[in-house]
Amino acid sequence: MIEDLPLRLSEDLEAAFPDVVGAYEAAVYSTALRMSGRPEDAADLAAEAFLRAYVALRAYSPARIGELQLRPWLLTIVLNLVRNEARAASRRPGQVPLADHHRPAPGETPEEGAQRHDGQARLGCLLGDLPEAQRTAVVLRHVVGLPYGELALAMGCPEGTAKSHVARGLRRLRALIPEENR
Repeated sequence: MIEDLPLRLSEDLEAAFPDVVGAYEAAVYSTALRMSGRPEDAADLAAEAFLRAYVALRAYSPARIGELQLRPWLLTIVLNLVRNEARAASRRPGQVPLADHHRPAPGETPEEGAQRHDGQARLGCLLGDLPEAQRTAVVLRHVVGLPYGELALAMGCPEGTAKSHVARGLRRLRALIPEENR
C-alpha cells in the first residue's frame, strides 16, 4: 500500500494525502521529537511538515509526484523545520517549561511508566549532546528506522557519510552512558 502512494498521489492528491499522513506520521513525529526534544514542539513541527508537504505537492507535476521517495522527502522537510525553529529560538528569550506529568501506558504500572519516562528523558538529553549531524543520523536510523539510502537522501549527503555519522554518533552515545547502565 505504501509503495503505490506516489502513484495514487499523482492521480488524486486530495484522496491519497490522508494515507500519506497515516503512513508516515509516526516517523515524522518521532524525528521532530528526538530532534527538538519537546513533545509540544514536535507535534507542531509534524503538523507544519505535513502542511508544507501538501502545499508543495499541489505545485508539483504528476510525473514529479510519481517519482518521489516520500519518507526521506518528508523527513527532509521536518529536519529543515527543526533547523529553522532552532535558529528562530536562538533569537528569542528562553522559556521555562511547566512541570511534566506523564501517565503510564495502558497495562503499565506507575513505576514502569516512570522508569520508561526516565529512560526516554535520559536518551533525549544524551542525544542533545551529540553534534547535529550525528544526532540526526542516529535518530533517523535507530529511532525512525530508515535504511541508509533513505537516510542519506533525507540528510542530503552520500550514503557513506550517513553511515559515518551514525557510527560516530553511536560511539559518542556509548561513551556518554555510564558503564552500569549499558
